[in-house]
Amino acid sequence: MNEGLVSVLGFVKKNIVMVIAMFAAIITTFFVPVDREYINYFDFKTLACLFCVLAVVCALKNINFFYMLARKVVQMFKNARMSILALVYITFIGSMLIANDMALLTFLPLGYFVLTSTGKEKYMAFTFIMQNIAANLGGMLTPFGNPQNLYLYSTYNIPNLEFVQIMAPPFVVSVILITACCLFVKPEPLVLDDEKIKLNPGRTALYLVLFALSILIVFRGIPYWTGLVIIPSVLLIADRKALKMVDYPLLLTFVFFFVFSGNMARIELVRNFFSMLLEKNTLLFSVLSCQLISNVPSAILLSQFTENYPELLVGVNIGGVGTLISSLASLITFREYMKHNQGKTLYYIGMFSLYNFGFLILLICFMLFLS
Repeated sequence: MNEGLVSVLGFVKKNIVMVIAMFAAIITTFFVPVDREYINYFDFKTLACLFCVLAVVCALKNINFFYMLARKVVQMFKNARMSILALVYITFIGSMLIANDMALLTFLPLGYFVLTSTGKEKYMAFTFIMQNIAANLGGMLTPFGNPQNLYLYSTYNIPNLEFVQIMAPPFVVSVILITACCLFVKPEPLVLDDEKIKLNPGRTALYLVLFALSILIVFRGIPYWTGLVIIPSVLLIADRKALKMVDYPLLLTFVFFFVFSGNMARIELVRNFFSMLLEKNTLLFSVLSCQLISNVPSAILLSQFTENYPELLVGVNIGGVGTLISSLASLITFREYMKHNQGKTLYYIGMFSLYNFGFLILLICFMLFLS
């Protein structure tokens, strides 16, 4: 097979959500031809914030900041149960600070390293699945924890305190459920060898300042264009590789879905249909939508048809667990697991579905009970 074709197929396979979004956007242009209204589809603040956070996180990752931090935590524990719980909690907390996708890309390799170096490979599927659930549900508490949060936070201009109040109940339940699952792991002895990792003090301090700057942008502390100028300019000098490592397909996914959802909202039949469904039950319909088209596109699409942002926000967050395609994070985890465990596809999908749908059903029941 031609090398170029192999590269293209590899790119498509790795970025399937972006490719689907691109074709979905193109198809809608036949119904709504390109005009001046298109420019109003784009939430430039969301794109700028996401770019800034991803760029700084890549820079911190390049100096092994997160790896060193996570390894230190895991070394504190001496058995399989507590080490797996630590890995899952690190991913959980990481998703709140550096977004769920980046948390998985950072901490899944650490999970693999810990389990293989200590002879506990039998826990790999369980650990990866728990890290995946932790990444999807841990990120729900902060506006920058999940990409769909950043979009909805900006689109509806949700006050910071209200955002936390909306997401706190499902967040607390998620913590309890994840902890309970991990406690079933046997407390088998586990030893992790020492590995000396030194951080560059100057770069660490610089990148942490940039990270703080990107968080200020998200929380509307400073205009987004300020970070868009400062952060890339500094990284061009300090770490150009970080700018190359940014998940540009994720940014393009947002761009394509902005076009898709903007056009869908201008088709009267579609607008009436979605408005009717969301009026009946925004929470359940947004969860169902995530299972079919993933949580980020669901948030962008459904926001065009409802002002009930509290239920939409909860729905596209808890809807991130469920099917393999309900979240880009789930596809990342599946890809990472299969990289090391070829031939165990059905086993992984079966276990993944059992835990994910279990979490989803319990969270839906809890939120319906509260309403």
